[in-house]
Amino acid sequence: MEQITERFLSWASILEDNTRAQARATSEMPFIHPHLALMPDAHLGMGATVGSVIPTLGAIIPAAVGVDIGCGMIALRTDLSAEELPRQRRALRVAIERAVPLSAGKYNRTVSREHTRRRIRDLRELADSAGLDPATYAGNWELQLGTLGSGNHFIEVSLDEQDRVWLFLHSGSRGVGNKIAQHHIKVAQQWCARHSVALPDRDLAYLEEGTREFDRYVAELRWAQEFAYQNRAEMMDRTVACFDEWVGRPSEVAQSVNCHHNYTVREEHYGKDVWLSRKGAISAREGQWGLIPGSMGTRSYVVTGRGNRESLCSAPHGAGRVHSRRSARRTFSAADLRAAMGDIEYRDTDAFLDEIPAAYKDIDRVMQDAEDLVRVEHELRQIVNVKGD
Repeated sequence: MEQITERFLSWASILEDNTRAQARATSEMPFIHPHLALMPDAHLGMGATVGSVIPTLGAIIPAAVGVDIGCGMIALRTDLSAEELPRQRRALRVAIERAVPLSAGKYNRTVSREHTRRRIRDLRELADSAGLDPATYAGNWELQLGTLGSGNHFIEVSLDEQDRVWLFLHSGSRGVGNKIAQHHIKVAQQWCARHSVALPDRDLAYLEEGTREFDRYVAELRWAQEFAYQNRAEMMDRTVACFDEWVGRPSEVAQSVNCHHNYTVREEHYGKDVWLSRKGAISAREGQWGLIPGSMGTRSYVVTGRGNRESLCSAPHGAGRVHSRRSARRTFSAADLRAAMGDIEYRDTDAFLDEIPAAYKDIDRVMQDAEDLVRVEHELRQIVNVKGD
């Protein structure tokens, strides 16, 4: 850990100058308490750095939560081992791609599953209690439940160090969550402008606790976080169904973990109740289970937290980019991606060039930097990878 200033601590051994400067600017906002914690996978973000843990008193910065509210991971360990799996993996990948709508702008055509209806009913009730109509943001929000999206979102089948089979996926609150976030980022910018607040970056605009705008944001934020949680659970149900059909028998869940890494929650740190925004970071309290995926084609980790006080009980959420998407497309080729993927079953397309492992930090280096934040319980290696383009 490096103490950069009194209110800025960093666990990132790989840190670009512009990322450091961005995180430092956030740490100097007047309501930060006690300090900003920068995770090993940190990289440049919108307003606030991806991979930052931001505790605030009496205010929240909507862009410090991010536009994919509630984005996170879910993983479950099945009762099967590698030797029990069929050799032909393409059939499983194709089945998952048919069961789960992939890519930006792709949604379910109808709500046809009972577990989907049940989750939608619960989300409607939560929205009603919050005075929210999600349809004002996205008229098709119900059809978005159980969809993956694109970018670094994925569904994977992996094996752990004992060759036990894990199902693992990464996604968030989709279009409805994005529109909620974008709306409140603008509201915060307007609020700061009305109150003549000078900002180092307009995307660090904040909402002040006790105002109508703040209360509205928190209510809608919590709904979007729950949508993201249920979205992952819904996709996992469909993935399990595809997996069971592929192996020819029902599988049993031996363990399950579902965690956010773009969210705000009320927590106590250094003697005060703060609004803790984790933008690209997971909660890592002592003994708490968490998930840290690598990039496409690399290892992922199932971890438990060490409860590190200085990190605000947090840990990295993944590998973190070192190439922008445009830079990755200029730098790498389809042949490079094929070589990196090896014998992993995936859809071979140039659309995934910007997700090549070399566009990300070395996950081994990230995990070394995180040694005092988490314990590694399981190391996962992919055998099937599903993504949207």
